[in-house]
Amino acid sequence: MRLVDSHAHLQADAFALDRAAVMDAAQHVGVERILVPGWDHGSSAAAVELARRHGLDAAVGVHPHAAAIATDAEWAAIEKLAVDPLVVAIGETGLDFDRMYSPPEAQLANLRRHLRLSLAAGKPVILHCRSAAGRRDAQDALIAELRAAGFGGAAGRASFGDRPPAVLHSFSGPVDYAGAALEMGIAVAFGGLVFRRGEEDSAEVVRLVPADRLLVETDSPYLAPPGVPRYRPASPADPPAAGVGPTAAFAGRRNSPEWVTITAQWVAERRHESPDSIGEGLVMAYDATFRRDSRA
Repeated sequence: MRLVDSHAHLQADAFALDRAAVMDAAQHVGVERILVPGWDHGSSAAAVELARRHGLDAAVGVHPHAAAIATDAEWAAIEKLAVDPLVVAIGETGLDFDRMYSPPEAQLANLRRHLRLSLAAGKPVILHCRSAAGRRDAQDALIAELRAAGFGGAAGRASFGDRPPAVLHSFSGPVDYAGAALEMGIAVAFGGLVFRRGEEDSAEVVRLVPADRLLVETDSPYLAPPGVPRYRPASPADPPAAGVGPTAAFAGRRNSPEWVTITAQWVAERRHESPDSIGEGLVMAYDATFRRDSRA
């Protein structure tokens, strides 16, 4: 089965001891494309370097958790990174009204910067979106911001043509939220979150997404799907660093790109398609969304 991982933070400290082995394991199970998104300036620069050394793809941006602490100088540096041909997307950015590590006004300002950069660069924006349990305020605000910026309208068409101008990363939310995004031509990526209680709408949404805008991901090292073994680091002397992004310490199971197989199988079952058919579509959708002239 051909596979992609459209969102894996392989530059995170969680992979410091065995990054090469993790990439080899992904290749062994059929993962042909891996996108490494940044969550601040340092991790964005690391994503570009990792892409350069290992033939991966990178995205650069500031996560909503870090929106309040990102400086203008750091943002200027991210804008410079965005022109690199190995950078195929902008982000990860978006809105997180659940954990609220940054106030809403800072998150909105940060998101708007990314949307402008995405349109200017012609590179799709990767969108994180979470509301507190039982709410949908982040999803509704995100759709409003996308529309106001011109996604799904003339500005989006001028920059992207018929390509997806954005990706809903690790989909979470109600069915009509997905429908509004699909009307704007946006792609939708599914990850380990679909297996959690409260995310049952994802099973309906995955059947609605057109094949050319359907993606899977891991969000490594987070959101491990069922069946992933507990992670045992090679050296207890090298714990993950503390923080608000994927350098933060995590407990239990470490997700990695090879486990995208579990989510891809879930997608195939819900869409009543064969794994081979789903796999071919995933690679085609990835390449149509994240374009790089040098891709083999």
